[in-house]
Amino acid sequence: MTNLKYIKKILSLIVIPFFTLTIYAQIQNQSDFLRDTIITGSDPEIQLSQTTSPLDTMADNSFQRYKIDGVAAVVGQYLILESDIQKGRLEYESQMEGDHITDCELMGYLMENKLFSHAALQDSTVYGNVSEAQIYAQVDQQVNHFVQRVGNMKKLLELYRKDSEKDLRDELFKINKEMHLAEAMQDHITDQIEITPEEVREFFNSIPEKERPRFSDEVEIAQITIEPKVPQSEIDKVVNQLREMREDVVENGASFSTKAVLYSQDGTSMQGGRMVITRKDPLDKDFKEVAFSLREGEVSQPFKSSFGYHIIQVDKIMGQEREIRHIILIPKETSAALAEAREKIDSIRIKINNGEISFKEAARKYSDDEETRGDGGQLINPQTGDTRFEMTKIDPRIYSEVKRLKEGEVSRIISDETRTGKKYFKLISVLAHYPEHVADYAKDYTRIKDFALRNKQMKEIHKWRKEEIEDTYIKVSKEYQDCEFQSNWLKN
Repeated sequence: MTNLKYIKKILSLIVIPFFTLTIYAQIQNQSDFLRDTIITGSDPEIQLSQTTSPLDTMADNSFQRYKIDGVAAVVGQYLILESDIQKGRLEYESQMEGDHITDCELMGYLMENKLFSHAALQDSTVYGNVSEAQIYAQVDQQVNHFVQRVGNMKKLLELYRKDSEKDLRDELFKINKEMHLAEAMQDHITDQIEITPEEVREFFNSIPEKERPRFSDEVEIAQITIEPKVPQSEIDKVVNQLREMREDVVENGASFSTKAVLYSQDGTSMQGGRMVITRKDPLDKDFKEVAFSLREGEVSQPFKSSFGYHIIQVDKIMGQEREIRHIILIPKETSAALAEAREKIDSIRIKINNGEISFKEAARKYSDDEETRGDGGQLINPQTGDTRFEMTKIDPRIYSEVKRLKEGEVSRIISDETRTGKKYFKLISVLAHYPEHVADYAKDYTRIKDFALRNKQMKEIHKWRKEEIEDTYIKVSKEYQDCEFQSNWLKN
C-alpha cells in the first residue's frame, strides 16, 4: 500500500468497470433469467450458449469474439459472467500498457464493484444521490457514439438484437446505473476522510527510495483565447428561424422532434433533441432556468445560452426531473469577424513579446475564456485536478507548439474550434517545465498528498468491504475456489 505505482493500479481497478457495454448488453437478458435462478439457490455452474460481441461484425477489427461459458460468481443480486473476465483482462492490459493481470485478480475487482452496487441499493441515502437524469444523458452519448460507428439505428438494433431503440436504451440504462451506484457507494464511504500534513510526510517517508515513482516530463500552461464577434444580422437570422419553428409547432401541430432532427446543431438532434435533466445537472444556467419555468407541453420563446440560441419543449415533468426536447442554432461567424479576431490576438501577442504586458495580465484583460481568465489563463488538468500536464498526454492540437516553447515564451497564433464548431484563436505560454524526475516531497507535495489521501481512503474501503462481505450473499464457482483473494470472498 505504500508503493505509489501499486496505489495507482488498485485505484484504476476500483473505479473502472471491466466489462464493456457492447458485450454486456447482449447477454443481459440471459443474465436476468440466470439471476432469478441463482438467487433462489441454484449452483452458478450454468453453461450458456456460445455467442459473440454484437460489434464483432463491424469493420473495426479490434473487437474480438468471446465465449460466454458460464456464471463465475454471484454477489447479492448481481452476476459475474466468464465473458466479463475475458473482456476485462484485455481492457486492463490495453489501459495499463500491457501490464498483466490474472483471472483471480480480475474476479476480485469485479466482485468488489458488484458489492458496492449491491450495498448502494440497500442504502437510501446513497441511492438518492444517483441521478437518473445524468444516466439518461450518458446513454444518449453512448447511443450517438454507437450509431456513428455502425452507420444507423436500424443496424445498431440488429447488432444488439433489440426490437426497438427503447429496448436498447433501457438495457444501457440498467448497465450504467449499476456503475453509478458503485461510484456513489465508494464516495459515501470515503467522503468524510481528510489527511494532515504530518500524515502526508509519514506516507512519503514510508516509501523505500528505490520504489519512489518517477514523474514524467510535465508542463504548466496558460492560454489566451479570442472569439470572433458574431454580427447582429446573423443572430437575428437564427432567432427568426427559431420563432418560425416554434410557431409551426404551437399553432400548426408540427413535430418538435422532427424539427430537432433536421435543424438542431448538437448531439441530441439524433434523438429529436431529447434530454432528461435536473436542477443539479452541470448545464448552462440560462438553459436550466428556462427549462424549469415551463409547464408540461409548453414551448419556450427563443433564448440565448453560452452555446447558442434555443427553443425548449417540456414533454414530461417527473418530480425533480424534466424530460425535454430542445433545438439549438449557432450563429455563424463572418470572414470579416474572423479576420478582426485574428488581428486582435496578433496585436496582443506583439504586446506580450515587447514586454508591454505580461501573459497573465493580458489573459485577465483580453481573453474570452471565462473559465481561465481569472487565473491569468492557467489551465487545470481535468484528469488530475492540478495544474501540471504530462507532455505525452497534451492535446495533439497544441502539442507541437508546447514542445518547442521555453518557459515564458508565447506560441504562434493557433486556430481552433469549440465542440459546436465555433471558430476561435488562441495563444499558449509555458509557465513552468518539470523534467522527468523521482518523486520529491517538496516539489511534488500536492501529488503526494493526493496519493496519501487515496491510500487512507483505500484502507477505509478495505475495512468496509470486510464487514460487508460477511453480510452479503456471495457464491463463487468452483473454477475460482483456489484463488487467493485479498478479501474473504470465499468466506473460509
